[in-house]
Amino acid sequence: MLRRLIIAIAAASALGTFCPTDASARRTRAAVSDSLPNWDLTASCRAAASAGYSQTPSDRSQSCLASEERTREELNKYWSAYPAEDRIGCVKSLTFSPTYTELLTCLEMRRDVRKLREAKPGDTDPREIKDIAR
Repeated sequence: MLRRLIIAIAAASALGTFCPTDASARRTRAAVSDSLPNWDLTASCRAAASAGYSQTPSDRSQSCLASEERTREELNKYWSAYPAEDRIGCVKSLTFSPTYTELLTCLEMRRDVRKLREAKPGDTDPREIKDIAR
């Protein structure tokens, strides 16, 4: 019986349907929704730098870190403008070596999907959908 319960919890967690309600989970959600996460991007940028062909790996890594810092500054400036549900969902979805660029992309995609869902069929200009898809 205990084994089935553990398997059910693991499966629900993997599917994103298990949401603990203990105090630590509430604090984590509140912290994510209130302030931008502070991630160490060294490993992500080092991995990205090793895959490139121009510049030296060190130059590519420094360029990556500078780009991520600019993206973090932009996110920090507008963090409170994003809905808390989107902030929490996007941060939770980035579990392996997250970057601020991925976080910004997730927030923008959620915003664009919401706009498309809220648009009335007659209000949607196909050119706008094409622009969003780029």
